[in-house]
Amino acid sequence: MLNALLASNDSTQNSGGSFVFTLVFMALIGFAMYFLMIRPQRRRMRETANMQKSIGEGDEILTNSGMYGFVNAMDGDVVWLEIAENVEIRVSRAAIARKVNPSAEPAGGPESAATEE
Repeated sequence: MLNALLASNDSTQNSGGSFVFTLVFMALIGFAMYFLMIRPQRRRMRETANMQKSIGEGDEILTNSGMYGFVNAMDGDVVWLEIAENVEIRVSRAAIARKVNPSAEPAGGPESAATEE
């Protein structure tokens, strides 16, 4: 009987150590989630907000829905976008996915291709 009491006493002491190990393990998982998921997402959101603030009239942009156009006017959170000649649409500034990089066009641009023909 004495052996049973000693064995049960040892098992209760060991369970305290495993609880601390579990707490440390959960804390490590929390830190890993923060540094691998939350922090990069916040950085991307900050970069997107800065890009949307830097949009100006005349910039070519791409919206989240996939439409390309040139910014004609801006009124607070609303951007007037020319998507074709004499065709303007109104979009939210938050709907702008990115600025179109003008250097992504062919070397001569669309004007030189038309003059070569």
